[in-house]
Amino acid sequence: MRSYKQPGSKRILTDERASARSVWSMYQRLFTHAREQWRKMLLALVAIIVISLMEFAIPQLTAYTIDHVIPDKRYSELLWIGAGILGAALFLGLFTYLSSYLLSYIGQHTINRLRNELYQHLQKQDMAFFDKNRTGDLMSRITGDVSILQQLVSSGMLQMVTELVTFFAIAIYMLYVNPQLTFLMLCTFPILFFFTRKVGKRMRSSFRAVQESSADVNNHLVENLSSVRLMKAYATEPYEAQQFQQRSIRNMQASLAATRISAMFSPAIDLLNYIGMAVVLLFGAWQAMSGAISIGAIVAFLAYLRLLQTPVRQLSRMINMIQQSAAAYDRISEILDTQPSVTEKADAITLPPLRGEIEFSHATFGYQPDLPVLHDFTLRIAPGTVTALVGSSGAGKSTVAHLISRFYDVQDGYVRVDGFDVTDLKLASLRGQLGIVSQDIILLNGTIRDNIAYGRPDASDQEIENAARAANAHDFIVSFPDGYQSAVGERGVKLSGGQKQRLSIARAILINPQLIILDEATAALDTESENLIQQALSSLLTGRTCLVIAHRLSTIQQADQIVVMEKGRIVETGTHAELLQAEGRYHQLYALQFPQAAAAKEPLIY
Repeated sequence: MRSYKQPGSKRILTDERASARSVWSMYQRLFTHAREQWRKMLLALVAIIVISLMEFAIPQLTAYTIDHVIPDKRYSELLWIGAGILGAALFLGLFTYLSSYLLSYIGQHTINRLRNELYQHLQKQDMAFFDKNRTGDLMSRITGDVSILQQLVSSGMLQMVTELVTFFAIAIYMLYVNPQLTFLMLCTFPILFFFTRKVGKRMRSSFRAVQESSADVNNHLVENLSSVRLMKAYATEPYEAQQFQQRSIRNMQASLAATRISAMFSPAIDLLNYIGMAVVLLFGAWQAMSGAISIGAIVAFLAYLRLLQTPVRQLSRMINMIQQSAAAYDRISEILDTQPSVTEKADAITLPPLRGEIEFSHATFGYQPDLPVLHDFTLRIAPGTVTALVGSSGAGKSTVAHLISRFYDVQDGYVRVDGFDVTDLKLASLRGQLGIVSQDIILLNGTIRDNIAYGRPDASDQEIENAARAANAHDFIVSFPDGYQSAVGERGVKLSGGQKQRLSIARAILINPQLIILDEATAALDTESENLIQQALSSLLTGRTCLVIAHRLSTIQQADQIVVMEKGRIVETGTHAELLQAEGRYHQLYALQFPQAAAAKEPLIY
């Protein structure tokens, strides 16, 4: 007879095994971070064992009182029994406090290490990773998901360890005292285990949906709050409020779905526990009436049953926390298991003091492998020269700068700095010798001094002032009441575009780089400031290699070579005068900006 496989059951089994592996992996990683606290873990374990012994002792005193003290009227022992119960309660409270504090201490340190590991791992990721992941989602994983794990480690692990020790200690004792009664009571546990596995799987997926919808809310908030000026400029507050409301509703619905599953879990567990209690009570009463067991013994047995069911009830309720933590851990693991494509080789070398020779040889690169941005790109930049890249938007000019900095790696060909392939160099030794001024002006929420000194926190006040003067920023800085200690606001909101750009130039100047990359560095400046910046840069760039990316051709007429790019390829190379005489693509671009000067084939005179 032909047998048929049920693919659905196989898939469910696979999912359950994957879920179990994930939970086990979570505890393994947490233990890896906690093992340095092994002395405190050992002390906490001793405290937990003492707690179990104290909980075990109190029912014994109760049974002894009912079976011996009361029937024999041993009045003299009542005081000692009361003192014993009180002493056990005091020890129970003391060691509960001790174990609670120790495990909370271990948990806090464990989570702190995990959060730092996650942040440091994020810092090691390449730019392609951040191109694909939204800021709000990454923030949600570092803060929200780690906080969920913190609840498990700080309180959940204490509860789980304590309850497990108590459960096994009492179960072994009960089996020793009355195996029949214990087996009857334990008959509900297989049902409990099966139910927990089934519901736990649904809870895991529902909690992940909650966390993903929370991340979506975070993403919307980050984008909205960082673009509040755009929102107000276009009066889109009602639209954005509606968008936020929709995301908030999705988060609420996901939370309610998770609550529905978890809310039915505890009552079902309680029902199973009460069924077990009813079985024990009825069978125990029958044994007591037939003389097989004393009344004190059955009272103690019922007390132990309550103690045994408390761990079961608490552990079953902890399934909520474990599954929620497992869903959070899955999201954290997705980051920790992601390896950057731009990495240092094990034998990477330190780049010697930079001379500034740059060479691209047959380089091909695309942010998406099947959509190249640079095609067979070959270019040499001699040390101490100024090279300008010009061309239409999307020609690949900024990509050239990104590849020099090794924010990305080429798919074919190579990039060399001073004869070294950039993939053979330690990243810090390469990037630490580059001065980059990007068209995306990035200022931190601090003082002007802090922002200029970002690349060199140990720089003196005089060095910072010299860099500001070279960038033509000193005069506007000292015009503020607090001078260099003036706050720039979030993303430099208190400064004009030109002022922000000059601070970013001063920041690059301060590290005194041998290679300077100016990616539309003067784009945000007015004509007067641009002229002053050009004068400052002309003296600064003496003896240094400079790569200038510009759309405004007035800024690059004195370059040693101008490279014209279109669609990721070099179409022309030469000086300003040579390219004007050639009447090629550069002449067309120049004529669009300065038609009269282009017609005369003359440089623009300020």
